[in-house]
Amino acid sequence: MNNRLVRNGFMYLVLAVAILVVLFVMFNPGQPNQQTVPISELLSRVESAADGGSQPEILVSANRIVARVGGGGAISAVVNDRFDIDQALANRGLNVNGQQVAVQFEAPSPAPTIISILTSILPLLIFVGLLVFMMRQAQGSNSQALSFGKSRPRMVTGNRPRVTFKDVQGVDEAKQELAEVVEFLKYPEKFTKIGAEIPRGVLLVGPPGTGKTHLSKAVAGEAGVPFFNISGSEFVEMFVGVGASRVRDLFEKAKQNSPSLVFVDEIDAVGRQRGAGLGGSHDEREQTLNQILVEMDGFDTDQTVIVLAATNRPDVLDPALLRPGRFDRRVVLDLPDIRGREAILRVHAREKPIQDDVDLGTIARQTPGFSGADLKNLLNEAAILAARRNRTTVGMFELEEAIDRVIAGPQRKSRVMSEHEKRVTAFHEIGHALVAHLLRRADPVYKVTILPRGQMGGYTRFLPSQDRHLLTKSEFEDQLAVAMGGHAAEVLVFGEMTTGPSNDIQMATEIARRMVTQYGMSTKLGPRAFGRREELVFLGRDIAEQRNYSEAIAETIDREVSQLIDDAHHRAQDMLARNRGLLEKLSETLIEVETLDAEAFERYVDEYQGRTPASTSDPQPAPPGPTPAPAAPASPADPPAERTPAPKQRPAEGAAG
Repeated sequence: MNNRLVRNGFMYLVLAVAILVVLFVMFNPGQPNQQTVPISELLSRVESAADGGSQPEILVSANRIVARVGGGGAISAVVNDRFDIDQALANRGLNVNGQQVAVQFEAPSPAPTIISILTSILPLLIFVGLLVFMMRQAQGSNSQALSFGKSRPRMVTGNRPRVTFKDVQGVDEAKQELAEVVEFLKYPEKFTKIGAEIPRGVLLVGPPGTGKTHLSKAVAGEAGVPFFNISGSEFVEMFVGVGASRVRDLFEKAKQNSPSLVFVDEIDAVGRQRGAGLGGSHDEREQTLNQILVEMDGFDTDQTVIVLAATNRPDVLDPALLRPGRFDRRVVLDLPDIRGREAILRVHAREKPIQDDVDLGTIARQTPGFSGADLKNLLNEAAILAARRNRTTVGMFELEEAIDRVIAGPQRKSRVMSEHEKRVTAFHEIGHALVAHLLRRADPVYKVTILPRGQMGGYTRFLPSQDRHLLTKSEFEDQLAVAMGGHAAEVLVFGEMTTGPSNDIQMATEIARRMVTQYGMSTKLGPRAFGRREELVFLGRDIAEQRNYSEAIAETIDREVSQLIDDAHHRAQDMLARNRGLLEKLSETLIEVETLDAEAFERYVDEYQGRTPASTSDPQPAPPGPTPAPAAPASPADPPAERTPAPKQRPAEGAAG
């Protein structure tokens, strides 16, 4: 700090001297109205004025003489240092016996001397200043090179505004696991006096957006201790040894502020399994990991430093990092259930003007598979929509519109659809909704629309009554039937297929293949699993699949998958054919109003049922069927919004009502 002040002060001094020189030059007192003449002419004019009866005035200043004669302007003359004005006047007979000329003497100004001195030394000062500046800069670069291995964690002290466990909802079990960590940070002697050791490391794993970082901040806020936050990627540099040096510096800072909490976000960036060949497999990353292993297993017993780390790739972490003594605990943060979603919505709705008639429980039921970050974004989108409409509160309409925007994207009002496309889309979506309505345990229809959103021409959304984590074979079969409802309606009404059901077919094929190859739901192949998959567990994607079955088995798998999809298509087509009148009535209504909510859909079904007797039930009694994608077979990231199931008892499968 002192060196910086000295360096900056010197530069300011040089700049100030240069400014003073410029000011002296610019504002040096001059005589802009004076006429410079030879001294002899000046004396002649003075003599003439004195003879004429006026009294000229002469001002003598160093080597310059200024005279004012008569009513004219001033004239000046430059003389040498030996010039004597009194003698010159006496030689002309002036000021001998009287005071014909008023002579004044002015003390010489030091400005010319100062200007001349500064003009001579200023270039030297500027040169010296630039030289010192360059030397200081070089010294600063050297110090930066020496500090290259220092870590740069973001430190949050305990006296800052805190995030507490009350601000984190939907992860009750994880909060209970971390409550002991908080208690140890507050009262470490309670554990150490009886020989107990708190876990030195806690690994938070879960899908993106489930609140791993937010929960770690809550731990630091509850404990009221310094909180060091750093990303795993900040340890990795192109220079060998820098990452290990930063690890040592980070833990040294944590020990100096003990008790403290160190949070390493995305630790898989540096904690990948050694020798795996992923991420470049260079020595720098492995050396950094080795240093982390040493630091975590080498804490002194009297220093309370706890390491929290977050990742959504626990499968790639090095086993030595996960062993007891380093990361002793693994806390899983899963996607919140319906109660957790409602609690999260209430937390984020505290600072927003929500209308009294808003039912956050209904919003929670409509958002299965949403993470905490998704729910926060949903409320923010609703607030933006309310502000766009110049409203002061957020209502149910904005929240439901925000759900549609998050699931399917913004409404494409500029998209022009022909009448034929609109009819095909209407029959397609009513096909999904009607098949789901006719199945006994399918989720009730919440909304059917043909307004295009994103890349979808229309969509059907269902309202699950509860979250489901366990599905039966019959429920999967009903999912397939609902998924094929749109395709069956198009073939039934228009007699040909379109590209609209492509995503439905893709999803149905994936569900059927999982039923056969993963869940053992094939009658011919039995309870067997086929193929070994390497999956990104919390990201919902497969990396690769190793085939461990023969070509004959592969053909059987294909036949079983085809059979499941064909059966589902036939079921959907039969139910729609027996209720074609209702299908056409609902489709024509949808073309007219463009959107049907749950109340309108049920009302039109009941009105039609009052005029036309309900048809007989499905001749192939199949167990109940949901439509949306369950947690087990399909990831919540699947585009169609109508794929989230929950059981609901209905009378008479296949009946229109």
